[in-house]
Amino acid sequence: MIIETRSPEETFSVGRRLGEKARAGQVFTLTGDLGVGKTVLTQGFARGLGIKEPVNSPTFTIVQVYEDGRLPFYHCDVYRIGDIEEMDEVGFEEYILGDGVSFIEWANLIEEILPVPRTEIVIEKDLEQGFEYRRITIEEVQ
Repeated sequence: MIIETRSPEETFSVGRRLGEKARAGQVFTLTGDLGVGKTVLTQGFARGLGIKEPVNSPTFTIVQVYEDGRLPFYHCDVYRIGDIEEMDEVGFEEYILGDGVSFIEWANLIEEILPVPRTEIVIEKDLEQGFEYRRITIEEVQ
């Protein structure tokens, strides 16, 4: 599925709709260049889960857990992972096998340990379409 958005609010709304439909145990991966809107989509996703507190990328902590929504939300940002073994140190497997929803930014950096099934989300800019334009591709990996 491809969704086109033309504002941060629309990107947030896509994330919110995904969060509203999310089920326990689902894993979502998110990739895209810096500044493409990954955090905005993630914030919308969290809101769709009913999370009210501010959601930011856990770039230095790698995993941030939010438990005030209808499901626990495990938000991972693996941008600063130097070695795949670091994922074991943060308890990555416990999160993706947990009773919540996992959302992994920069997932392409840990491709070899990503679970199947999962939902892959790719966000891309196209400046010819305008500065705020985003193409969001959502694909189920079985």
